This record gives sequence, structure tokens and C-alpha cells, in this order.
Amino acid sequence: MEAGETRLSIDCGSASTVAVLAWPDGRASVLPFDGLPYLPSGLFLAEDGQVWTGRRAWQAAETQPHRFVPNPRRTNDGELVINGSEAEAVEFAAAPLRRAAAEAEGVVGEPVRDVRLVVPAGWGPRRRTWMRQVAHRAGLGQPRLVEAPVAVTEHLVATGVRLTVGSFVVVCDVGAGAEVTVLRRGPAGFEVLATLADPAAGGAAVDLALTAAVLHGREVPAGGMGQWAMAESVRVAKETLGSHPAVTVPVAGHHPVIADRAMLDAAAQPVVRRVAELTQQCIAAADLTSGDLAGIYCVGGSAHLPRLDAAIAEHTGVTPMLVAEPQLIAARGAAEVGAPAVGVGAVEVTVPPIRRAVAIAVPGLASLALLWQALLTAERNNTLSAYYYVLFNLGELTMAAVFALVACIAAGTILGSLIAARSPTPELRTEGGKVSIGILAGVSLGVAIAALYAVVISQYFGLPLRGFLTWALWPIAPTAVLAVVMAIIAARQWRTPSGGWSTLLATPTGSVVTAAVGMGLIQYARTADRWPHLVVWLDLTARIGGLLLGIGTVMALVTPLIFRIVLAAPIAVISAAIVTGQSTGILGVSYAIAITVWWAARVWTRLIHPTTGPTTLSPPGRGG
Repeated sequence: MEAGETRLSIDCGSASTVAVLAWPDGRASVLPFDGLPYLPSGLFLAEDGQVWTGRRAWQAAETQPHRFVPNPRRTNDGELVINGSEAEAVEFAAAPLRRAAAEAEGVVGEPVRDVRLVVPAGWGPRRRTWMRQVAHRAGLGQPRLVEAPVAVTEHLVATGVRLTVGSFVVVCDVGAGAEVTVLRRGPAGFEVLATLADPAAGGAAVDLALTAAVLHGREVPAGGMGQWAMAESVRVAKETLGSHPAVTVPVAGHHPVIADRAMLDAAAQPVVRRVAELTQQCIAAADLTSGDLAGIYCVGGSAHLPRLDAAIAEHTGVTPMLVAEPQLIAARGAAEVGAPAVGVGAVEVTVPPIRRAVAIAVPGLASLALLWQALLTAERNNTLSAYYYVLFNLGELTMAAVFALVACIAAGTILGSLIAARSPTPELRTEGGKVSIGILAGVSLGVAIAALYAVVISQYFGLPLRGFLTWALWPIAPTAVLAVVMAIIAARQWRTPSGGWSTLLATPTGSVVTAAVGMGLIQYARTADRWPHLVVWLDLTARIGGLLLGIGTVMALVTPLIFRIVLAAPIAVISAAIVTGQSTGILGVSYAIAITVWWAARVWTRLIHPTTGPTTLSPPGRGG
């Protein structure tokens, strides 16, 4: 579909056809047929083989009722026998589509190329293929088939209903029959999880029951338009009784009969009960409970049936919502599926507040400072010998890599906004999409910086790269994996962490500063000139550095102050006691493990199994 192209969506049902024309500026209008917002399903086969629709078909049927088909089945792929001659079912099914395309062309001034056809979610490949053949016969080319419940949910979202990614919703489509569908909203749109249909649980069955109640032993003259006119009168009466206590129904050959709401309630009761049962069964078929649902929405021409909402609430525990213009919503939604958003500008990239900037800057500066100190204080030995080696603080390299990774992850939401602002992909402009791609970008950038540290050191000293890569990448690998898990959760929006993603992605700066200062003091004490009068002070500095590094490790492991105090004493003492030239690597890896444990705890307590539960939006109609 080209940007700025007009779209035509057609919902060709058993009782009527609805068509919606959507304009590039976001406006949408229902196409009128002979002054009505829908095209009745009755068709007339003219003597020249043409199929007439709408008012012309009904008028011709008054004089030649044997050529009139009041309710042609749109899925019949055989032949129809009319007035002793065979007619293609495909041609009959194509007539309403051809009429809708002609009406749209009359409004637009040219043929509409972007056409969408609404189909039931339960249709399999054979019926969908047949529908494409019908569309081809109608001259529509290759239209896009949109499942009715998907179209409904897309329209709900477009009109402001809050359905977050990962939420579940039920659509009860009650037309001539009934189809109940459970959907889940994914990052790329809605997907069908389960669907159940019953052709006998809809408006057609109510019409038959109400007709029997109205006639009550009276006989309508056979042949002619009597029976069809009676069926149409009952259908109109059914719709009128939704807003009036009683209505007069004309009966051919008899006095008019007054139908009231009690008659409609009795006629609709079996259908309403069956729709409620289908809803309950469909939720179970999707392996869900009522508590998992974001809402139940009733659509279709018979969605106004009395006590339908009460019956569904009784069976499921959830009061359904009746949408506005339920007979038009599927066609409106189909026109909106895949349409470019109107008035959507560039994604705004906001400047982070001071607290977030600090969470990014502190580990970033600590990473550079440790790398700088490690390079400047490294000791070259046997420079001109075959036994050339360098005394390098590998623990400092590990901690520099850790700080680089956590700084890039903390910048994930900002990176996501920057990427979304320059990407045409709609999924990246959602909150979950921005956070997900931002985390992945942060992980990639952090790992690349850590690898770059190893390459720079290797080239600077002229030593093999492998050993430096081992100390730079392996300790941060578990943290990178946990970050990828968070990116997946963000993309699917299973849960939104308390305080938002920016808070979750920020590493505690107190731990970073304490640990970085501790490692810096250890390295200074190891490499400073050991004059006799400074030996005690340098040893004390190393021990203080070990204490600080141990405290920083504890600050990463636990959050409550009392637990920090309890754990800090033994771990800090052990860190101070083992401070030697060979132990710095162990201390650096220990801190990397502590950061991994901290991230694992965050993922578990904030996302996978939150103890207080995430903040969620109450779905419409389910209370605040």
C-alpha cells in the first residue's frame, strides 16, 4: 500500500454488506446503498444473467419472485438453481462486492486499489481461497483478507481503548450466527488464540423464533414475496424492540400483530444462552481464565439482543462492553489495519533528568578512569628479552568492562528513543519497542566497548589478545544475557516494572563509586614507589581499597541497609585481607558476579515474579 492511498473495506455478511471508505487524512465514512448504511443481502437474477442488488433487486422481485434469492450463502462454492436454470454461486457472492467497489469509485473518482475484505476468524484455507476467487470475479484484484475480530480490536485501539501489548481480549461477534474469539495483543498486532462459532446462535435463529411467535398459527400465503416480506418485517421489528416497548408487525392476509419485548426476550433467550456458553468455552480453549482478560466486547448486527450482557457476565464473571455501531466496527477496523498513522511526527527524544544522567555517567566515567589507570600503571619487564611480560591489573580491566556494560544498559531508554526517531518501523515507536531495542543496543554497545578495551591493551603492549578478551568478556556475559531477557520482556510487555524501565536499568551509583575507588586505591598501592617511610601507608591504602571494594560488592548484592551492614563486615575484611598483586583479578571477577546477582534479582523481583505486582490499567467496564 502506498502512503496517502484511499482504502476500501468490505464486510460481506450473511444478512447485509457494509463498506467503509478511509481517506489518507484519517477520515472514514460508511458508504450508503440506496440511502441505507448497508446493502441488504437479497439478490435478483435478471433474464440476461446479471445479478442485481439492493432496492433494484427487491423491486424486481415483486413481479418475478422466482428470480429472487433473499439470503444467498456467501460460502457456497457450487451452483444455484434459479427459475430452472443454473447460476454460479461465485457470481452471486461477487455481486455485493462489485456494487461496493462501484459506489466507492463514484465517491473517489477512480477505482480504489487498496481493498480489504472482512472474513471470520474460523475460516480455513479453502474458504479464504474461495473468497479471493469471489473478489477476483468482482474485479477487486488481490484484496487483503482481515479477520473480523482482529479488525474489531484494531478499531478499539484506534479509538482510544487501552489494550496494552500482552493483554487478552474477547470479541463476541453476533450477526446472523455467532463467532467468539480470544485474541492477544502482540508487538506487531493482534493474534487469534482461539475461536468458536455456531451458525444457529445468532440473529437468524431469533428471527425464526420471533416469526413463529408473531404468526402463532397464522399462515402466510406461500410463494410470491409474502414470506420474504414477513421475514424482513420481523427483522425490522426485532431491531425496533431494542428501543421501544412494542411494535406493530404487518402479516400478509391477516390483521397486524403487536410484538412486545417479552416476545423478543423469549425468542432470544436460547441464542443468548448459547453465545454465553461459547464465550466461556472459548476462554477455556485459549487456556485462560476470566481474570486474565482485559475485556469482552460485543459486536455485530445482533449484539443488541436483550440480556446478552447479563448472560455473558453470569457465565464468565466479566461484564461485556457493547461497542458503538456494532454492525459497522469490523469494516471500520479493517480499513485501519496497516494504515499509516496520521499526524504522527518524529519520536521525541527527551533529555534525561539529572538522576538518570548520573546513573549513566558515573559507571561510564568509572570505566574510563580504571582503564586509564591500568594502562598508565602497568609495569613492562624484560622489554628487549624473549621473556618480555607486563604486570597488568586484569581485575581492573574486568571492572572497567562491567562498568562500560552497565552504563550502556542504563542508557537503554535513550538509545531506544534515538533509534525509534530514525526508524520507519511502527513497532519501534511503541513504548515496549523502544525499550526493547534500546536495551539490545545498550548490550551490543557495552560488549563492543569491553572488547575494544581488550584490543587496545593488546595492541598497546604488543601482547596476545586472547587473555585480555577472556578477562573483559567472560565476566560480563551473564549480565548481558539477563539484559537480553529484559529486552524480550519489554518487547512483549508482559509486565512493566514499578518505577518504569529507566529506574530498573540503572545500576546503583553508590556501589559503582565505592568499588571503583577501592580498586583504584589497590592499584595505586601496588604500583607506587615504595619508599621506606611510605610502606606502611601504602599497605594501609591497599587494605582500605580492599575494604571499599568489598563494601561496593555487598552494596550490589543486597539493598536493605541492615543486610548490607551484616554482610559488609565479613566480605570487606576478607577483601582487605587478600589484597595482593595476584588477587586483583579475583576481586574484579567477584564484583562482576555481584553485579550479575544484582541484575538477576531485579529481573526476578521486578519482572518475572514481582512481589507487589506491576501497575496495570483497568480495562473499560471493569471498574477503577
